[in-house]
Amino acid sequence: MKKVVVTSIIILVLILLGVYLLQRGGEVAQTSTSTEKAGEQPAEAKTYTVEITSNGYSPKELKINKGDKVTWVNKNSAGHWPASAMHPTHALYPGSGLEKCGTSEQDKIFDSCKELSPGESWSFAFNEAGSWKYHDHLNLANTGSITVG
Repeated sequence: MKKVVVTSIIILVLILLGVYLLQRGGEVAQTSTSTEKAGEQPAEAKTYTVEITSNGYSPKELKINKGDKVTWVNKNSAGHWPASAMHPTHALYPGSGLEKCGTSEQDKIFDSCKELSPGESWSFAFNEAGSWKYHDHLNLANTGSITVG
């Protein structure tokens, strides 16, 4: 009889502990997924323009939000090639690299992968937070940075 009572108490404690942990887990999941205030919509992605001129990039530094897009427009009479630092690998931005140009991953890297002719443009959406330096692959003196918050 004593064994049955002890076993019943142990089973009851385990059931109560399981119920407690399940409820606690649900609370944690709720608070971690509801970081936005009720009724608020996430900010829409914006598009920013960087002009490439004979003086370099304008603006030279840009602060944007995660998910925003930057479009580089060649306003110069010479060709330019915007790409993630460091030269020559272009691999500072996560997942980027010159070796990915011409592959199925080309659209996912911070690299125009070619010279932009006068009047031509190229766009990239920044999905990684951080400060990302870039350069002109054809004129290393032209540099800039995008800070993604």
